[in-house]
Amino acid sequence: MLKKLSELHELARRGQKKKLVLAAAHDQSALDAVVNASKNGIVDVVLVGDEVKIQEISQNNKLDISSFELIHEPDNTKAAAIAVKMVSEQQADILMKGQLGTSTLLKAVLNKEWGLRSGELLSHLALFEVDAYHKILALTDAAMNIAPDLKGKVSIIKNAVNYLNKLGIETPKVAALSAVETVNPDLKSSMEAAALSKMAQRGQIDKCIIDGPFAFDNAVSAKSAQLKKIDSPVAGDADLLVGDDLDASNAIYKSFIYFAKARCAAVIVGAKSPIVLTSRADDDQTKLNSIALAAAIN
Repeated sequence: MLKKLSELHELARRGQKKKLVLAAAHDQSALDAVVNASKNGIVDVVLVGDEVKIQEISQNNKLDISSFELIHEPDNTKAAAIAVKMVSEQQADILMKGQLGTSTLLKAVLNKEWGLRSGELLSHLALFEVDAYHKILALTDAAMNIAPDLKGKVSIIKNAVNYLNKLGIETPKVAALSAVETVNPDLKSSMEAAALSKMAQRGQIDKCIIDGPFAFDNAVSAKSAQLKKIDSPVAGDADLLVGDDLDASNAIYKSFIYFAKARCAAVIVGAKSPIVLTSRADDDQTKLNSIALAAAIN
């Protein structure tokens, strides 16, 4: 059971160090992040991008990139292709987005010939260290899939559970969220949560326990679950929250950050390797944690 995000850093430092490739590396925010990760012994780094701009950014901001491999490619589309091919050909372990559009990077990731398709949807997985909760709490999907149907939710859950398994959480407790904790035929989220729970019971989704529907409080508060007379191994002890859609998950994500002052790490999962898509709004610790999360799996 993970209790602190700092444990991800320890996991990332075990064994052979992972290699991260930064696509379109001529970006100050991304360069800051990978230099920090390298200093902390989390990853080795390959930079793919405009060498002149990379050197200029590094010199102006006193960033030491002398130990990094640097591949000159000023065209962002070509830089994305080079970076993705390196991961596909196992010359690197982690893909990270630099100064290019997310759609450009994902187009390379989804290339049928040399991309990183796995057969599942790409989805966003975030881990939070919240002072009010007794362990690390994961959330999916707050950034990628707008309104997943039942089949999409199955794929998103499989992605997240697979990743949590690799982090050492053998049987994650998954809470499928709705506005209520009872099955309501008029509320799609409650119906799909119930279906997901039954699918897990029948072995259609394995290596986890899924229950739902849960209102948010039932999923994270044992007291709330007790008051509502909910008897479930997931209630009040969830490892993973599954929102009904992007609106719900994104609101939970940002509430954790801005109101609960949670520490965070996030990656894109569902590809053959983790993808780091940090935001300029992320603080330095979140960026470092996200790279550690990508590097922590076996």
